[in-house]
Amino acid sequence: MTASQLKPEALATEPAKSLSQQQTQFFIPATASLHERRPRTLKHGDSFAVFDHSGDAIAGPGSPEGLYHRDTRHLSHLYLTINGSRPILLSSALRDDNAMLTCDLTNPDFAGDDGRVAVEHDLIHLRRTRFLWESAIHERITIRNFDTDSRTVTVNIGFAADFADLFEIRGMTRLRKGEMKTPVIGATDALLAYEGRDARTRETHLCFDPPPQELTESHAAFEVTVPAGERRTLYMRIACERLDPQPGPFSRQFLKALRESMQSLKQARARGATVRSSNPLFDEVTRRSVADITMLSTDTEYGPYPYAGIPWFSTVFGRDAIITALETLWLDPAISRGVLGYLAEHQATAFDPAADAEPGKILHEVRHGEMAELGEVPFRHYYGSIDSTPLFVMLAGAYLERTADTAFITKLLPNIDAALRWIDEHGDRDGDGFVEYGRLTDQGLANQGWKDSHDSVFHADGSIARGPIALAEVQAYVYGAWRAAEAIHCTLGDAARGLDYGARADRFRDLFDAAFFDAQLGTYVLALDGEKKACRVRSSNAGHVLFTGLALAKRAEPVVRTLMAPASFSGWGVRTIASTEARYNPMSYHNGSIWPHDNALIASGFSRYGYRKEAAKIFEGLFAAATYVDLMRLPELFCGFPRRRAQGPTFYPVACSPQAWSAAAPLSLIQSSLGIGFDVAAAEISLCEPALPRFLDELRLYGLRVGDASVDIAFDRMGDKVVVKPLDRTGSARVVTIA
Repeated sequence: MTASQLKPEALATEPAKSLSQQQTQFFIPATASLHERRPRTLKHGDSFAVFDHSGDAIAGPGSPEGLYHRDTRHLSHLYLTINGSRPILLSSALRDDNAMLTCDLTNPDFAGDDGRVAVEHDLIHLRRTRFLWESAIHERITIRNFDTDSRTVTVNIGFAADFADLFEIRGMTRLRKGEMKTPVIGATDALLAYEGRDARTRETHLCFDPPPQELTESHAAFEVTVPAGERRTLYMRIACERLDPQPGPFSRQFLKALRESMQSLKQARARGATVRSSNPLFDEVTRRSVADITMLSTDTEYGPYPYAGIPWFSTVFGRDAIITALETLWLDPAISRGVLGYLAEHQATAFDPAADAEPGKILHEVRHGEMAELGEVPFRHYYGSIDSTPLFVMLAGAYLERTADTAFITKLLPNIDAALRWIDEHGDRDGDGFVEYGRLTDQGLANQGWKDSHDSVFHADGSIARGPIALAEVQAYVYGAWRAAEAIHCTLGDAARGLDYGARADRFRDLFDAAFFDAQLGTYVLALDGEKKACRVRSSNAGHVLFTGLALAKRAEPVVRTLMAPASFSGWGVRTIASTEARYNPMSYHNGSIWPHDNALIASGFSRYGYRKEAAKIFEGLFAAATYVDLMRLPELFCGFPRRRAQGPTFYPVACSPQAWSAAAPLSLIQSSLGIGFDVAAAEISLCEPALPRFLDELRLYGLRVGDASVDIAFDRMGDKVVVKPLDRTGSARVVTIA
């Protein structure tokens, strides 16, 4: 069966027509802003949790709060009260390493029987200390009495488990669901369960210590007497499976699990280099970036794999993980190895139209929930992205250059070759030399580039482009894949084949330039539609053409100028499309918003072509945006309104935070600024025209590895110049500066 026989659909949506169920079913409805609730997130493995700033999870339409495991919400409601009232929030913070959430609370005024205040506020302190480890929330609630009299309080913990599929929470309606089982209530535990239509039973097990005075299927109540100046402690564990009794007291179990959790995070952080600077705020941003990538990465049998983001995308995504790996490769190559190994193992080997799968194609998304298992959504193992496959080859080449790990790449060579065959046999659907997409099932994603909203590919007049669609950045990734294939095959001893891919890449530059560059726009067009008509739209996609080196040298200056013009560059970053375009909306998902990862790749492209001043402006804009965000954490995206003096960016209501490729953006920008490269055979770290943005006078890299050696490097800005000083080294690593 060929791709043409499968007849991929053409996009035919007209802007005036209402959207079909297939086009809207995977959108995320914005009934409320996630940002306004200041959510606190925890993750470990295949589980994650979202709580409000007080540590509660408030059930309600559109609320994503709760505890999730493998795309099912195992805890939909958690609500703590003291004497029937919600405590007053004092503070709420995640540790810098994301290991633990701490919420400090205090009592409101308690009224007596006569209606007067019997106990004033701020006398009873509650500290909720919580972490997520091995699919269970572990919580310690410490109650301290600062009154001069002994106090007895009632602490009530309300809870519920709706076992909703993540896609239900994202807005999809299900006509049939499974069956809630009868709760099993013991003296110290409650077991809630649901039997899905996929014949799987999902359970939530809540355990308490000491035993509550009252325990039902919906709450646990504790009568706690706290003498003056003393404290009492309650423990709670909420697991996404039935737990066997654990040895030892809860306090010991809590501390043991906490030590294991923190040690695991510490070991993961130790893999990569450490960044320190003269700017304490920037240090906070980079610490949070590293911590978020560490938290989002799930250990698989192939190595660490960064899940895309919380709450909507905490699972395997191909494109997101590859780009995250590319952004962090200079710092921590283990992530790239884990991503390559996993995706190679799950590469498509046969046609499956329901999953948009073709031989050699690389995964887009994996889901484990009931709806995916039943086929109510197509994402159980879904291949509907046009760019994951060439990006996979790009990452393999970049990993080989960074590590010289020829044994691993040799093992992956059949997968790399299968991906390259897919580009030739199925990617280019009409034989015009460009790679296009068209979905094989109307249940899949209509647009299959990274801008996958239904309206993200359009013409200058705003009309939606009909497919198959050839996106500008996808052609850039194909070019990058061929360059990577050239390096891989030459390194592994097949020079003839490698040089053939290099020649194809050379020819492709002229073919692409003729079809995609628009002198009147001053940049590359967004895409070609199914009739090969150019989508003459100024978009950020053009920056990705610079990122992989596909752009002819003479095109770099106009592309950079266009992307940095006020219509595109907001002051915070480059918008997905310019404000002059027909579908521009700074509050949209893909038509005028600002994405940190997009900007990191654009800045890398600027640096590749020597435009370091412009790359530094992007760096400065994103860093400034991060300083206005809770926890110094760059979200998935923010709105594209122009930057206003002495004010922060405008937040997008349902942006994921943390998001892996956004977390990696500041780290990628460091590499772009310093021009870091590696020659493992020579044990050499090269720095090509290193520069520092204005907010950094000094930068230090500790433990930057090349092969078996490592080096510490100091960078000091002296006006427009940067002085480089190697500080310490292990092995024979050398640092070379290229002017």
